[in-house]
Amino acid sequence: MTLDAQALDTLFLEARTHNGWQGRPVDPALLHRLWELMRMAPTSANCSPARILFLTSPEAKEKLRPLLMEGNVDKTMSAPVVAIIGHDMRFHDQLPKLFPHADAKSWFEGNDELIATTAFRNGTLQGAYLMMAARSLGLDCGPMSGFDNDKVDEAFFAGTTVKSNFLCNLGYGNPKELFPRSPRFDFDEACEIL
Repeated sequence: MTLDAQALDTLFLEARTHNGWQGRPVDPALLHRLWELMRMAPTSANCSPARILFLTSPEAKEKLRPLLMEGNVDKTMSAPVVAIIGHDMRFHDQLPKLFPHADAKSWFEGNDELIATTAFRNGTLQGAYLMMAARSLGLDCGPMSGFDNDKVDEAFFAGTTVKSNFLCNLGYGNPKELFPRSPRFDFDEACEIL
């Protein structure tokens, strides 16, 4: 089964990175639906390291404000939701629950390099799934770097084993504030069939 043209437009071809937002709030129930979709997408050994904070209150966003690069402040403060996508560096503690048919936890114990690589890779994948899920539910996305990861970890993840990866503003984008679409590589510029 393939998706129809409208679905492909919604997810990829017409979807844009938004920098400006309508004043419409995002229903918390929609964020729950977003999680229900994204959690079903694959990660290696079902490790599911992503941990997400959805900042919706003015107080939570103000806590983030001084940790942003100047060019990201306005678009982040005006977004109805700011998702901090992080990854748990102790994700493997949950593998007996998430991958019960093998002793997957033992694969990671004592191997800090493998833990870091797996957490970052799969947490990043889950962040991409979050964006696809958001778009499929009618939300627009504004993913970005441009913040101080260490300070975000201190402000939002202190006392945990979670590290921030990237931010994604969520809401209903204002099409009047879109930049022109940037070029993309053609197949032959980025791909090769061997």
